[in-house]
Amino acid sequence: MIGKFELKKGKSGKFSFNLKAANGKVVLTSQTYKTKAAAKNGIKAVCNNCRKATRFEQKLTKKGQPYFVLLAANKQVIGKSESYSSKASMQKGIASVKKNAPKARIQDFAV
Repeated sequence: MIGKFELKKGKSGKFSFNLKAANGKVVLTSQTYKTKAAAKNGIKAVCNNCRKATRFEQKLTKKGQPYFVLLAANKQVIGKSESYSSKASMQKGIASVKKNAPKARIQDFAV
């Protein structure tokens, strides 16, 4: 089983997506986009950039919990992970994005 992107439209009318691993767990959450087309371009950007280790920036929350962001070539944030309990867990999250994003299907809930 492979992961999937879930594309949604929020109450504000803006669009966003989550990348879910095969186990159903969210591994990456996008920013919000004004249009559905822009959100779909964001999904393409995840797929294009997730294969490059240099596009993952590892960070710490104010409470010291690790998380990561995925960057586009222009250094703009495409998506952000949840906070993890350890650096090892965060690295598993990065590996999951690398594994799942390229083959993930899009489930469109933004209709």
